[in-house]
Amino acid sequence: MTRLRLQQLTKLYGTTPAVQELSLTVEPGEFLTVVGPSGSGKSTLLRLIAGLEMPSTGEIFFDDQPVTHLPPQARDVGMVFQNYALYPHMTVFENLAFPLRLRKWKREAIRERVHSVARLLGVEDLLARRPGELSGGQRQRVALGRALVRSPRLFLFDEPLSNVDAQLRAAMRAELATLQRTLGITALYVTHDQTEALSLGDRVAVLIAGQLLQLAPAAELYTKPVSVTVARFIGTPPMNLLTATVRHGKLSIGSAAIPLPDSLWLPEDSHWLLGVRAEALTLSASESMHPLGEVRVRAREYAGHEVLLALEHPATACSPLMLRVAAGQPCPQPGDVIPLFLPPQGWCLFEPESGARIFPP
Repeated sequence: MTRLRLQQLTKLYGTTPAVQELSLTVEPGEFLTVVGPSGSGKSTLLRLIAGLEMPSTGEIFFDDQPVTHLPPQARDVGMVFQNYALYPHMTVFENLAFPLRLRKWKREAIRERVHSVARLLGVEDLLARRPGELSGGQRQRVALGRALVRSPRLFLFDEPLSNVDAQLRAAMRAELATLQRTLGITALYVTHDQTEALSLGDRVAVLIAGQLLQLAPAAELYTKPVSVTVARFIGTPPMNLLTATVRHGKLSIGSAAIPLPDSLWLPEDSHWLLGVRAEALTLSASESMHPLGEVRVRAREYAGHEVLLALEHPATACSPLMLRVAAGQPCPQPGDVIPLFLPPQGWCLFEPESGARIFPP
């Protein structure tokens, strides 16, 4: 298993940075996902690691070996692309065998290895077909197999599930995670899909405008985003933000006053943004909950297992305020005015100017 280390990696196209001073380490056998919007530098990062492009500055290490200036064929990386990149005129067997033939493997060894990988991926009965005769999920398995067949030091995935339908995508995510754990190969997976990133990754890196904003396990990334930018990018719906002012040792949020935690001191009359997830807010009063005042229901969205309510609140910094209600629970209608409550824990505070999180520390 290989440790991947990137040190101050920068890639410029002219004067425009695609990747900016990016440093991170992917531990041996780790599945690390990189999530970001289109144009954030995700694919460029993979191409730099694979050797398909050279960085402007910075270094790339496999274990302790510098590979920054090695050609792609010397890096022993398996890369799976969004468009599968299969040869349409070749059969599945020939597509899987192609990397081994380039490496001068003997015929019997190729046959044995191809059948072994095909069995692992459930495509052994498709070896005589061509890519045009396969479904999207089958083509994706073959593309995975072609990267896997030569036992690479490192797996790189460039949004490999973007071209399959939602139901198949969920099944393929489970297969990918199981396959990676079984093989123990270090993997870097880039995607714009938060569900993929959070469900697949041992850790998740948020990449926006070429900058690594946060690298953390999925649960930490979701509950403790390092900045407003990450808070608003991660999560569906994104984290709610409410404007707050410190008054007499409490957070004044509209007409509500929320006690500050004992461990947190903030100057009087200072301004902050309070971040809270849609599922943390509640309509049910209890002794531990803090009232946030009354809100008007603007709209509701039924999603089967839950209902999302869009609410109007005078302190909302990013309108509307979103509330998640479990299916089967009493649910108000658009136009209703209802009380809203904040839990004593599970929320964050951010600086309005820099956007940095100051609580939890």
